Amino acid sequence: MASNWLVGDQAALAAERILDAAGRCFASQGVPSTSIADIAREAGCSRPTIYRYFDDRQALRLAFVHREARRLGAAVTAAVGNIGDPAARFVEACLRALAGVRASPTLAAWFTPGGSAIATDMAGSSAVIEAMAGTLVGNPTDPDHRDRARWVVRIMLSLLAMPGTDQRDERQMFERFVVPVAVASIRAPSV
Repeated sequence: MASNWLVGDQAALAAERILDAAGRCFASQGVPSTSIADIAREAGCSRPTIYRYFDDRQALRLAFVHREARRLGAAVTAAVGNIGDPAARFVEACLRALAGVRASPTLAAWFTPGGSAIATDMAGSSAVIEAMAGTLVGNPTDPDHRDRARWVVRIMLSLLAMPGTDQRDERQMFERFVVPVAVASIRAPSV
């Protein structure tokens, strides 16, 4: 075990180091199969050290999901920031988010047959993911927009668990079925 976990700058980086180790474990073993002991071994620390930073496995998973969602969200926002049309920006953001999850072994692991139920539970209860989706459909503090954002999250989870035939197929699904509802909230003021 590493004896210098709480020395100097490492104290501030310990949670990140644990989350990095968790990501490697998720990618190699799958999310449901990864235990706290596996993560501790990968991080080079003890299980009690992990519990100093995370109350339990669920809290660690949620912290990992939030960190990765923020990273992916920032990359997607930067990539679509110059698209003026709300519908085009929305579709491109959704497709880039799907591609980003699929391209990342640590995120794709959440959408394997055993992991998708855990991912659905995490995303369905995540205020961070809901807020990020809310920015795509308008004002995330508006109750109607929050409902639309929650619906968009469910669509995204569905496509991650059961992908379309290709990106063109998924683009058409978004443009034809999702944009008329989700993006209508951006274009038309709430009554």
